Amino acid sequence: MYDALETASAAHDNPMSIIISTQAPTDGDLLSLLIDDAKTNADARVTLSMYAADDDDDPFDEATIKKANPAFGDFQSREEVLSMAENAKRMPSVESSYRNLILNQRVESRNPFVSRKLWDANGASGKLEGMVFGGLDLSTSRDLTALILMDEHYNIKSEFWLPEYGIKDKAKEDRVPYDIWAEQGHLTLTPGKSIEYEWVAHRLREVFDQHEVRAIAFDRWGMKHLEPWLAKAGFVEHEIAKFMPYGQGFRDISPALREVESLLLNEKIKHGMHPVLRMCAANAVVQQDPAGNRKLAKDKSSGRIDGMVALAMAVGAMSKLSEEADVIDLDAFLNDPIIASY
Repeated sequence: MYDALETASAAHDNPMSIIISTQAPTDGDLLSLLIDDAKTNADARVTLSMYAADDDDDPFDEATIKKANPAFGDFQSREEVLSMAENAKRMPSVESSYRNLILNQRVESRNPFVSRKLWDANGASGKLEGMVFGGLDLSTSRDLTALILMDEHYNIKSEFWLPEYGIKDKAKEDRVPYDIWAEQGHLTLTPGKSIEYEWVAHRLREVFDQHEVRAIAFDRWGMKHLEPWLAKAGFVEHEIAKFMPYGQGFRDISPALREVESLLLNEKIKHGMHPVLRMCAANAVVQQDPAGNRKLAKDKSSGRIDGMVALAMAVGAMSKLSEEADVIDLDAFLNDPIIASY
């Protein structure tokens, strides 16, 4: 609709478009793209006037509220807004909505798994060294496939694939610039209309040749389709054994999410601000069962979260194997000659 309105403006002598709105939730939304373009003064004809709280501001302070709401205390009810602030302070589940609607911040109206500010605080870059753990989120034929590699120092390397066919339509459908990311080298486009597992297997062969891979965690359902191609790509039995089935339910993924959360809070993850992974992080929301276990919920997220699923599996694989390495082999311990002599 926006394109239709803008292209029709040539029929007028002095056309002027006025867009008035609260900020959109994500960087990929049309309004966000227009705002970011205006901030760079890319088009001298575009003027931006925006009232919004900064990320570092106290979200519940009256001065912050006033910054985002010039009418605060005038025709905008002070009591009503402060009541909404108190509700957001007491109930984290409504804080994101409050930040978006009252403070005009670019945040999801639903609480994400990780805040934009916390994610960006982990934005350092690092090169993979030593032992590497991976998470592989295999897609259906047209969706995003994600591979996250992580070393023991939490340096992250992110890889994403989409079919080349119809990429511009896919970008419009998901409202994210896949085509631009592909041009910038952040996303690999595979030939044809779907992602062939043969292509993924050959890329994994390169990963194993380049790094000391300890484990690659993956969603069980896709392995039966991938495994035959692994053999054709030259994987031998002991290498295929490094592919670790990882459940996506509450029981399996909840411990991994707790570990990811802890690493992010302590600013240990070095994800390098990869834009596709950043999008996945911004979209990710969790679902909780009555026991308090959590899982990433694709059906409740506003966009693709495949990269976060792969990251959680990579962290989970590393944690699981580290725990197994810490378990003492009791039989070997008791049969040790020195111990047995006692």
